[in-house]
Amino acid sequence: MKERAYAKINLCLDVVGEREDGYHELKMIMAPVDFYDVLEMVPAETTTMSLNRSFLPVNEKNTVIKAINVMRECYGFKEEFACSLQKHIPTQAGLAGGSADAAAAIRIMNQLLHLNMSREDMINVGKKVGADVPFCIFNQCAFVSGIGDVLEPFECNTDFDILLVKPKRGVSTKTAFTEMDKENIVHPDCTAMREALMSSDYDGVIRNLGNSLEEVSLRLVREIRDIKDDLTVLGFDGVLMSGSGSTVFGITRSPRLLRKTSDLMRYKGYFVRMTKIL
Repeated sequence: MKERAYAKINLCLDVVGEREDGYHELKMIMAPVDFYDVLEMVPAETTTMSLNRSFLPVNEKNTVIKAINVMRECYGFKEEFACSLQKHIPTQAGLAGGSADAAAAIRIMNQLLHLNMSREDMINVGKKVGADVPFCIFNQCAFVSGIGDVLEPFECNTDFDILLVKPKRGVSTKTAFTEMDKENIVHPDCTAMREALMSSDYDGVIRNLGNSLEEVSLRLVREIRDIKDDLTVLGFDGVLMSGSGSTVFGITRSPRLLRKTSDLMRYKGYFVRMTKIL
């Protein structure tokens, strides 16, 4: 069985504060975009993992294998799977590629094993694998809070295009959270962003873009600032880093600007993808 594992962007990310358990309390507007890995899982005698990217792990550190192990602990099944993953989403990009792969694995196992998991079951399993996995299971625009496990889906009405641009260097999520200036981070209005998306208020979407983690990642990877400056000067209406980075996305209603900038950024050696919100 094959599943698409869709990437996400954060149109709004507010680090509300740090919890006693060491995790951070978040408010986020997350949106799936039409850019994906492809995971195939079939029953087999032993569980194996094959990838089209040689630098990625094929053991328990791989999120697909981790999802299988967590599901096995929760449901006690004996079945094994041969897994094949076609990776397209870059790593350390703020696009939740690994989480999307794990979410696809959970969806596949739910169907193959006839587990009839409820929405809550999937969220509970997903958050044991990773913070972004619950969102990636459902591929719906959502107001996300807690540590990423409280989801409030909503209708996302958009008429704009998105350009994803990532430098070669990535950003470790752990490092970004550790090194951020907790006293001086920005706190964007995620509620206002949700309202703008629901009402097709393009200016409101642009006005409410914001990311508490952007400033620390700009310090960690200089090219993020370069990309932001380039997209702004070239004429994108909104420019923001996704997640903890290092991917920057630009928002525009101009197909010509999208194509022109895509070519330019690719010429500069960046990873580039033209896409839309699902």
